Amino acid sequence: FFDQIKALNPTEMPNIVARVARFLYLNKTGFNGLYRVNGSGVFNVPFGKYSNPNFCDAPRFREAARALKGVNIKCLDFETVVADAKRGDAIYFDPPYLPKSDTANFTAYTDKGFGIQEHTRLARVFMEKAETGISVLLSNSDTKIARELYRGFRISRVQAVRSINSDGEKRGPIGELLISANL
Repeated sequence: FFDQIKALNPTEMPNIVARVARFLYLNKTGFNGLYRVNGSGVFNVPFGKYSNPNFCDAPRFREAARALKGVNIKCLDFETVVADAKRGDAIYFDPPYLPKSDTANFTAYTDKGFGIQEHTRLARVFMEKAETGISVLLSNSDTKIARELYRGFRISRVQAVRSINSDGEKRGPIGELLISANL
Protein backbone atom coordinates (compact mmCIF):
# COMPACT_ATOMS: atom_id res chain seq x y z
CA PHE A 1 0.00 0.00 0.00
CA PHE A 2 2.86 2.37 0.85
CA ASP A 3 4.34 1.89 -2.63
CA GLN A 4 0.94 2.54 -4.26
CA ILE A 5 0.50 5.82 -2.37
CA LYS A 6 4.13 6.77 -2.95
CA ALA A 7 3.68 6.25 -6.73
CA LEU A 8 0.81 8.74 -6.95
CA ASN A 9 1.79 12.04 -8.53
CA PRO A 10 0.36 14.79 -6.31
CA THR A 11 0.27 17.27 -9.21
CA GLU A 12 -2.14 14.95 -11.00
CA MET A 13 -4.45 14.56 -7.99
CA PRO A 14 -7.38 16.95 -8.50
CA ASN A 15 -8.55 16.85 -4.89
CA ILE A 16 -6.56 18.89 -2.34
CA VAL A 17 -7.81 16.69 0.50
CA ALA A 18 -6.39 13.61 -1.27
CA ARG A 19 -3.03 15.40 -1.78
CA VAL A 20 -2.89 16.36 1.89
CA ALA A 21 -3.84 12.82 2.96
CA ARG A 22 -1.06 11.43 0.73
CA PHE A 23 1.49 13.83 2.21
CA LEU A 24 0.50 13.01 5.79
CA TYR A 25 0.48 9.27 5.17
CA LEU A 26 3.93 9.33 3.54
CA ASN A 27 5.31 11.63 6.23
CA LYS A 28 4.09 9.37 9.03
CA THR A 29 5.02 6.03 7.42
CA GLY A 30 8.21 6.94 5.55
CA PHE A 31 11.66 6.51 7.10
CA ASN A 32 12.05 8.79 10.16
CA GLY A 33 9.28 11.14 9.02
CA LEU A 34 11.44 12.39 6.15
CA TYR A 35 9.83 13.90 3.06
CA ARG A 36 12.27 14.17 0.19
CA VAL A 37 12.11 14.01 -3.61
CA ASN A 38 14.73 13.05 -6.17
CA GLY A 39 16.02 15.11 -9.11
CA SER A 40 12.87 14.29 -11.07
CA GLY A 41 10.62 15.55 -8.28
CA VAL A 42 9.49 12.05 -7.27
CA PHE A 43 9.11 11.15 -3.57
CA ASN A 44 11.93 8.72 -2.79
CA VAL A 45 11.88 7.89 0.90
CA PRO A 46 11.64 4.20 1.85
CA PHE A 47 9.03 2.77 4.18
CA GLY A 48 9.82 3.27 7.86
CA LYS A 49 9.77 0.59 10.52
CA TYR A 50 6.62 1.43 12.44
CA SER A 51 4.23 -0.98 14.12
CA ASN A 52 1.34 1.46 14.53
CA PRO A 53 1.97 4.89 12.95
CA ASN A 54 -0.43 7.64 14.04
CA PHE A 55 -1.10 9.48 10.79
CA CYS A 56 -4.51 10.77 11.80
CA ASP A 57 -4.08 12.64 15.08
CA ALA A 58 -7.39 14.52 15.07
CA PRO A 59 -6.76 16.61 18.23
CA ARG A 60 -3.41 17.82 16.84
CA PHE A 61 -4.97 18.57 13.46
CA ARG A 62 -7.63 20.70 15.15
CA GLU A 63 -4.97 22.46 17.23
CA ALA A 64 -2.91 23.15 14.09
CA ALA A 65 -6.02 24.41 12.29
CA ARG A 66 -6.68 26.88 15.11
CA ALA A 67 -3.05 28.05 15.11
CA LEU A 68 -3.06 28.50 11.34
CA LYS A 69 -6.40 30.28 11.13
CA GLY A 70 -5.89 33.40 9.04
CA VAL A 71 -2.37 32.34 8.03
CA ASN A 72 -1.40 32.39 4.38
CA ILE A 73 1.08 29.61 3.54
CA LYS A 74 3.02 30.16 0.34
CA CYS A 75 5.24 27.83 -1.65
CA LEU A 76 7.57 30.32 -3.30
CA ASP A 77 11.20 31.25 -3.54
CA PHE A 78 12.39 32.65 -0.18
CA GLU A 79 13.29 36.03 -1.70
CA THR A 80 9.76 36.44 -3.08
CA VAL A 81 8.18 35.45 0.24
CA VAL A 82 10.06 38.10 2.23
CA ALA A 83 9.99 40.85 -0.42
CA ASP A 84 7.25 42.83 1.37
CA ALA A 85 8.61 42.38 4.90
CA LYS A 86 8.95 45.60 6.87
CA ARG A 87 10.26 46.87 10.20
CA GLY A 88 8.32 45.14 12.98
CA ASP A 89 8.16 41.83 11.07
CA ALA A 90 10.20 38.77 12.01
CA ILE A 91 11.65 36.29 9.53
CA TYR A 92 13.01 32.82 10.24
CA PHE A 93 15.03 31.11 7.50
CA ASP A 94 15.56 27.33 7.73
CA PRO A 95 17.36 26.37 4.50
CA PRO A 96 18.75 22.96 3.61
CA TYR A 97 21.93 23.06 5.64
CA LEU A 98 25.38 23.54 4.18
CA PRO A 99 27.28 20.22 3.98
CA LYS A 100 29.60 19.65 6.93
CA SER A 101 32.10 17.65 4.88
CA ASP A 102 33.18 16.99 1.31
CA THR A 103 31.31 13.68 1.33
CA ALA A 104 28.08 15.17 2.71
CA ASN A 105 26.41 15.93 -0.59
CA PHE A 106 22.75 16.10 0.38
CA THR A 107 21.82 19.75 -0.13
CA ALA A 108 18.14 19.76 -0.98
CA TYR A 109 14.72 18.34 -0.22
CA THR A 110 13.35 19.15 -3.67
CA ASP A 111 14.39 18.64 -7.26
CA LYS A 112 15.52 22.30 -7.44
CA GLY A 113 18.53 21.87 -5.17
CA PHE A 114 19.99 24.42 -2.77
CA GLY A 115 23.70 24.83 -3.31
CA ILE A 116 26.28 27.49 -2.52
CA GLN A 117 24.74 29.98 -4.98
CA GLU A 118 21.41 29.81 -3.16
CA HIS A 119 23.15 30.07 0.23
CA THR A 120 25.05 33.15 -0.96
CA ARG A 121 21.81 34.71 -2.23
CA LEU A 122 20.10 33.85 1.08
CA ALA A 123 22.92 35.57 3.00
CA ARG A 124 22.44 38.68 0.83
CA VAL A 125 18.67 38.70 1.48
CA PHE A 126 19.30 38.14 5.21
CA MET A 127 21.65 41.15 5.24
CA GLU A 128 19.22 43.37 3.28
CA LYS A 129 16.36 42.58 5.66
CA ALA A 130 18.55 43.11 8.71
CA GLU A 131 19.68 46.49 7.38
CA THR A 132 16.05 47.62 7.15
CA GLY A 133 15.50 46.83 10.84
CA ILE A 134 13.61 43.57 10.35
CA SER A 135 14.23 40.87 12.96
CA VAL A 136 15.89 37.94 11.19
CA LEU A 137 16.90 34.51 12.44
CA LEU A 138 18.51 31.71 10.46
CA SER A 139 19.66 28.20 11.35
CA ASN A 140 22.39 26.28 9.54
CA SER A 141 25.19 23.80 10.05
CA ASP A 142 28.27 24.93 11.93
CA THR A 143 30.62 25.25 8.98
CA LYS A 144 33.36 27.64 7.92
CA ILE A 145 31.25 28.74 4.93
CA ALA A 146 28.22 29.56 7.12
CA ARG A 147 30.40 31.57 9.51
CA GLU A 148 31.90 33.47 6.55
CA LEU A 149 28.55 34.16 4.88
CA TYR A 150 27.11 35.63 8.09
CA ARG A 151 30.22 37.32 9.48
CA GLY A 152 29.20 40.47 11.34
CA PHE A 153 25.92 39.05 12.64
CA ARG A 154 25.28 37.45 16.01
CA ILE A 155 26.25 33.78 15.66
CA SER A 156 25.36 31.34 18.43
CA ARG A 157 26.33 27.68 18.49
CA VAL A 158 23.60 25.37 19.75
CA GLN A 159 23.15 21.62 20.11
CA ALA A 160 20.28 20.08 18.16
CA VAL A 161 19.21 16.43 18.23
CA ARG A 162 19.19 14.74 14.83
CA SER A 163 17.44 11.42 14.26
CA ILE A 164 18.02 11.09 10.51
CA ASN A 165 21.28 9.57 9.38
CA SER A 166 22.02 6.41 7.44
CA ASP A 167 24.54 5.56 10.17
CA GLY A 168 22.68 5.11 13.47
CA GLU A 169 25.87 5.91 15.42
CA LYS A 170 25.88 9.42 13.96
CA ARG A 171 22.38 10.28 15.19
CA GLY A 172 22.07 12.49 18.25
CA PRO A 173 23.25 15.96 19.28
CA ILE A 174 25.03 17.97 16.63
CA GLY A 175 26.40 21.52 16.64
CA GLU A 176 24.40 24.02 14.63
CA LEU A 177 24.39 27.77 14.23
CA LEU A 178 21.66 30.28 14.99
CA ILE A 179 22.40 33.54 13.22
CA SER A 180 20.41 36.62 14.17
CA ALA A 181 19.98 40.34 13.77
CA ASN A 182 17.65 42.85 15.40
CA LEU A 183 16.26 40.37 17.94
